[in-house]
Amino acid sequence: RAFAAILGDGSVVTWGDRTEGGDSSEVQHLLRNVQQVQGASRAFAAILADGSVVTWGNPIDGGDSSAVQEQLRNVRQVQATY
Repeated sequence: RAFAAILGDGSVVTWGDRTEGGDSSEVQHLLRNVQQVQGASRAFAAILADGSVVTWGNPIDGGDSSAVQEQLRNVRQVQATY
């Protein structure tokens, strides 16, 4: 119900149901040099070139990673469950 596309310049465009991750406006300023995006049921996680992670979407479904943000360094891959 939501999609995320990585553009050639490393930015991300999202669309679809805003309650399912289709609205990334709150983190759009952080979505630079994106290398990978992983979607879960109602949230997304993006890995940036520096190995940090940006998340958005439904907080209950992983859209809020603030509790572990300090640990999300040098990340190579993110995997989601449904």
